[in-house]
Amino acid sequence: MNIKQNILETIGNTPMIKLNKIAEDLPGTILAKVEYFNPGHSTKDRMALKMVEDAEIRGDIKPGGTIIECTSGNTGMGLALACIIKGYKLICTMSDKQSQEKIDILRAVGAEVYVCPTNVAPTHPESYYSVAERKNKEIENSYWVNQYDNLSNRLAHYETTGPEIWEQTDGKVTHFVVGVGTGGTISGVAKYLKEKNPKVKIWGVDSYGSVFKKYHETGEFDEKEIYSYITEGIGEDILPKNVDFSLIDHFEKVTDRDGALVARELALTEGLFLGYSCGSAFQAVRQLKSELNEDSLVVVLFHDHGSRYVGKVFNDAWMRDRGFLNKENKVARDLFANHKDLPLLTIGAYEPIHNAIAVMRKFGVSQLPVVDGSKFVGSINDSSLLAQLSENPSLRDAEVKVSMQSPFPVVQATDPLIAISKHFNAENGAVLVELGQGRYQIITSHDMVSAMS
Repeated sequence: MNIKQNILETIGNTPMIKLNKIAEDLPGTILAKVEYFNPGHSTKDRMALKMVEDAEIRGDIKPGGTIIECTSGNTGMGLALACIIKGYKLICTMSDKQSQEKIDILRAVGAEVYVCPTNVAPTHPESYYSVAERKNKEIENSYWVNQYDNLSNRLAHYETTGPEIWEQTDGKVTHFVVGVGTGGTISGVAKYLKEKNPKVKIWGVDSYGSVFKKYHETGEFDEKEIYSYITEGIGEDILPKNVDFSLIDHFEKVTDRDGALVARELALTEGLFLGYSCGSAFQAVRQLKSELNEDSLVVVLFHDHGSRYVGKVFNDAWMRDRGFLNKENKVARDLFANHKDLPLLTIGAYEPIHNAIAVMRKFGVSQLPVVDGSKFVGSINDSSLLAQLSENPSLRDAEVKVSMQSPFPVVQATDPLIAISKHFNAENGAVLVELGQGRYQIITSHDMVSAMS
């Protein structure tokens, strides 16, 4: 009989799932290591159990003792499962930016939860770090796990997550992408993968308001980089010992807005109901797609389940209050979502102008990009053609290149409309949106006016 002796034996061996619709504009193959299949619904189950068991081996915690931890919620859940099975009490300290769902779930599984202010320094007596440390000193036979500096954290991922990714991809993984908080996941997985293949690229996902990216690139811990942000579970205002910066090839920052919107998009397009930082992780891949090619095999680790964010990311009122659903926050791909699979209309540079006129008449468009092979070399529009043909009607039979203007600017699918609008002027009435794999769409001034009205 295949029977697990307790819930802890179900941790690990989570599935690898190919991303399809949401990744169709990205080169290569994009795979998701979906960690919400762990019993506590997050990747933190792995290291929570490892930290407790290593503490037991060292004698840091004895039967009937109390486990203490400062957590964004997921590590607390993993610790709660371990404490239930092993007979320990659990105290969790959390910042007040964490979702109410996380707090309620921890209390439901027996944890004593202290909610602490977010906007204080780590050394402030009321920070969730300081409160955890103080409780550890006050309570006899207690153990403060301290996932940030406890190296059992990254060892858990070196021993389990890394090998799983390597085996599930037959060693063909080229890029590993994950949000960075304590640093245990990225550092443990990176160490294993780079031992197997030093060419594997490791990309860490950071938040605006966090210190990781600048410190990685300059070696400077810049307190000016630190400010409050909304995204949960990634980014820090400290440098945890678990973050091995030497193993990370690049940090990519993602906005609170993009992380939230992409988390919702993953649910709608792939059926993956994921947490906030999962949206940030996939958005980072989008932002870095120019670094990928058709041979890339990218593994994105999705930390946790969306059930912990129902009152936030998946709540329209919460999203709207933060300006995440406002019309002015639309991005380029929003303007052609209903026809993104239609081919882009173009005209060849060496075709006669009367062909261009016929195309514009047939499809009811006022402008066309001009191509020479696979390259955009110019553009034409009806108002310019009218002026030229009024002066010289014989131009109808001339080549398009004789009459064309400059090529339309090229923007990215995730560029906000407020940035795209700067490309429009009296001389230019459209932009091309790059979708990857040689595909493009067009946004016209008419599209922009309709979207922003």
